[in-house]
Amino acid sequence: MIKNPSEEKGALRADARRNRDSILGIAARHFAAYGVNTSLDEIAREAKVGPGTLYRHFPTREHLLCEVLHERQEVLLSRRDEASAKPCAQTALRAWMIALKDYLSAFNGLPQPFLDAFEAQASPLAVTCSALVSITGEFLSRAQAEGAARQSVSAPALFLSAVGSALVHDKAGKYGTTPERIEEILAFGYLTGGPAREAADPPNSISKTGAPHD
Repeated sequence: MIKNPSEEKGALRADARRNRDSILGIAARHFAAYGVNTSLDEIAREAKVGPGTLYRHFPTREHLLCEVLHERQEVLLSRRDEASAKPCAQTALRAWMIALKDYLSAFNGLPQPFLDAFEAQASPLAVTCSALVSITGEFLSRAQAEGAARQSVSAPALFLSAVGSALVHDKAGKYGTTPERIEEILAFGYLTGGPAREAADPPNSISKTGAPHD
């Protein structure tokens, strides 16, 4: 599972649950409109609760963001299942990478908290981040087994490429390109006239998520 539901939800009183649900709904709108760095005080004000109430339910911005992403994770898992059902490993991997990029670019600035979680296991997004790297590894291993992906590519590196793609997703048009073109470059490279250079990861290196590199 890649979601981190609040353990307290089932034990909340009815009024506290209403406050929590109101905060989540308003936070989702604010994240969509203003990005992940939107004012938490404004979210509390619109939800008609004090900042202290917001922080009792969600101690940090990352905790709130993690809960808001819950429903989007369900969509992502559905797209994972659709990608897994594809008979071609290369097509399946590309479908997953596109789904992953779409998830990571749901809100302006969203890639940064995932980069932070990639490095800091204490982040509430760390479990989600680790699971996404693991799922990426499953698609990658299948593609490598069928000769559709280079053996030198690691799951953490591929995940970070999706984070990078998401980071520039909303800026592509400003610079005369498209998100699809960037995704194509990430998938197929930018060199012509020969096989891609095998730039293997350092031997015995360990990723920030604890997963050994290929």
